[in-house]
Amino acid sequence: MTQHRRRHPAEQVIRKRAVVAAAILGTVALGTGVGVWASSGGGGASEDGGARQSSDRVPGKDPSGSPTPSPTRSYPLSQAPRTIPAVRSHTAARGPGWQPQKGGRVVVGDPGLADEGRLIAGELGLSYAGQKDDSKAGDVRLSLGGGGNQESYTMTVKDGRVDISGPAQAGVFYGTRTLKQEVHGGGTAPEGVVKDEPAKPVRGFMVDIARKPYSETWIEDRIRELGDLKYNELGLHFSDDQAFRIESTSHPEIVSKDHLSTAQVKRIIALANSRHITVVPEIDSPGHLGAVIAAHPDLQLRNASGTATRGAIDISKPASAKIVDDLLNEYAGLFPGDQWNLGGDEYQALTVKDPQASYPQLATAARKAYGSGGTVADLTTGWLNDRAATVRAHGKIPRAWNDGFFRGTSVRPDKDLRVAYWTGKEIGARQPDEYLSAGRKLINYNDEFLYYVLGQPQTFVYPTGQRIYEQWTPRVVRGTTAVPARYDGQILGGTFAVWGDFPNAQTQDQVAAGIRMPLRATVQKLWDPGRPALTWAEFQQLANRLG
Repeated sequence: MTQHRRRHPAEQVIRKRAVVAAAILGTVALGTGVGVWASSGGGGASEDGGARQSSDRVPGKDPSGSPTPSPTRSYPLSQAPRTIPAVRSHTAARGPGWQPQKGGRVVVGDPGLADEGRLIAGELGLSYAGQKDDSKAGDVRLSLGGGGNQESYTMTVKDGRVDISGPAQAGVFYGTRTLKQEVHGGGTAPEGVVKDEPAKPVRGFMVDIARKPYSETWIEDRIRELGDLKYNELGLHFSDDQAFRIESTSHPEIVSKDHLSTAQVKRIIALANSRHITVVPEIDSPGHLGAVIAAHPDLQLRNASGTATRGAIDISKPASAKIVDDLLNEYAGLFPGDQWNLGGDEYQALTVKDPQASYPQLATAARKAYGSGGTVADLTTGWLNDRAATVRAHGKIPRAWNDGFFRGTSVRPDKDLRVAYWTGKEIGARQPDEYLSAGRKLINYNDEFLYYVLGQPQTFVYPTGQRIYEQWTPRVVRGTTAVPARYDGQILGGTFAVWGDFPNAQTQDQVAAGIRMPLRATVQKLWDPGRPALTWAEFQQLANRLG
């Protein structure tokens, strides 16, 4: 072992000051959680700056026999990570925290975590070492284990390493998102233990690509953004009156010139899957089918005087059901996720004073199917149930807009149909409580807070992140009033939606910028509906720091 030479007292003072100064500089550079040498004494340092004691010293004594303090390192208690959404629990500890170091590794305890491991390794400049049983300083280890919420995770920062574990891959992935934000936002993952899970299982973003086409690149950029924010659904509304935007082999005649190819959609889905995001397709029917009807004008709904009804298909014709089912069956094979939006909203036959008189062919079909008391609303509800059966056969869980559910019909919507509640303005509008008291599960699309409608038509205004952050929770389903707490378990979550009513009102880049803070505010309240710890100004500053 090397022998320490005795220092002149003045030399010791100078060196001690240098060590303390260097430590302070290190603390400033690395941020909260990085320790400094104890200011009391500061001795015991080796010439290479380590905290070793030489072999010829007795602890507590210097070579002259005088008492000396033991070499120690003192760290403040760590602070909770600053992330979006905020972690729900952090147990503080004393220690230096963790930073990515040159030569650092990401290792996994299960081969199923390879994608998550490679992703975080690339993002933090580490090497991906695969499945390993050994442990090295600086490691990030991902593992599966435990029970409970499949999106939960535990992240432990201790002894110069990071361990992220969860009962399923999704939770481990969310742990890596927390680690990424910690490092990118402050340089250091703080010492201690994070235990985290979302309050709501549905955290969605939907984009209307029918009325405004968005490039594959733009959609993929949103997926990366959504993944880092711990969203888990991307809705694609790709069929409407204006256009049909995804390639079709069963009915190529309906596809608009500007559309996504099957290959592009597969790439989008693959990227979404890697971020644990389910892509939720929507082919809205029996309304909003103008692009389909344009290629099949014989299927357009006409009233008693022969006037065509915009966007509405004639559901009294068997050919109408066949073409929609053809499309549902085709795209069920393209979209592997288990969620499907059937639409069902704004069927114009039901917006007139007397649907039976205005559309006698629908009234006749209703009586034939459901007896003398059958109504057009019964026939429309039966249509929705039949389409639900089509997607259910592919293992999909169907949802429909709340104005696709009708009061007072003899035909009831299928029990498993989830309510995508967006409005309280439709004819015969019903409060959310009416759906919830019937036992239905509901997804919150509240148009008062979560609708970004291009051009701001009618009474719509672009939602702000601040208003969502300060006033909205998943229980605020309609308007600004929360439903009773007893229904909280039936509210699966919420979705922020972008609609293209006036597609040229904003460019793709303007849309991305406009929804940036609303997306962050929405996911904060879906992950934890409680009052946020940060003020809105602090939340904005954090968002800007995280990028």
